[in-house]
Amino acid sequence: MILAWIGAALIGLSLGLLGSGGSILTVPVLVYLVGEPDKLAIAESLAIVGGISLFGAVPYALKKQIDGRSVVIFGMPGVLGTYLGAAMSQYVSGVVQLLLFAVVMLLAAFMMFRPARVKPDDQGHAQRSPLKIGLEGLTVGVLTGLVGVGGGFLIIPALVILGGLPMSLAVGTSLLIIAAKSFSGFYKYLHLMSEQGLTINWTLILLFTAIGIAGSVLGSKLNSRVSNEGLRKGFAVFLVAMGVYVLGTNVPRVLVPTAAVQAAH
Repeated sequence: MILAWIGAALIGLSLGLLGSGGSILTVPVLVYLVGEPDKLAIAESLAIVGGISLFGAVPYALKKQIDGRSVVIFGMPGVLGTYLGAAMSQYVSGVVQLLLFAVVMLLAAFMMFRPARVKPDDQGHAQRSPLKIGLEGLTVGVLTGLVGVGGGFLIIPALVILGGLPMSLAVGTSLLIIAAKSFSGFYKYLHLMSEQGLTINWTLILLFTAIGIAGSVLGSKLNSRVSNEGLRKGFAVFLVAMGVYVLGTNVPRVLVPTAAVQAAH
């Protein structure tokens, strides 16, 4: 279990250092280090990610670095999408959810390998497209509900490129949106897990959230002392390795039953 606590600290540390992407570690840590069942891990990850993100959004809110209009235009469709994604999960096996999750990890790695594009503050609100922002919010929300990731690596580029927000507003806005979406999806999973006879481990959620918050505080303090670009690329390499590992461990779980059925005939 010590490795699991280290994993929780790394989730928070990476969030504090990078601003996004760290929450994508939550599901693998819960599945492979804690030993939680697939669907339960995805449900619990939403609560953990939501708690850490909400805490992370507080300093931005106090400094008035959260854009309320974007929270409504992007966040509300995202909340709805996450609830829908969680509802859809009952029709998808846990193995398929993990395969989708692996694809998301590889997508996150690709986004992190790309050089960050930051708009100057004076270009902030000129290029907003509410329809595009809302549609992307809905799409990212469905993805969040299905695989249990916050989606900050998708939300921040959307807010900057589609919404025209400066990075100074995009990060804090993204954290609040992630928290709202995550809690929406978790609420739906609470009912689904109960129907499937699975019990949410609240102690695990609280411990992971607390350790993750501590890690994020440390990460934010270390942020100015390390190379952000180097960290992003290093983390991206790690995500590729994890994505390949998740694919490698779950593809056989899809193929072997099929092979067994064919052999029986």
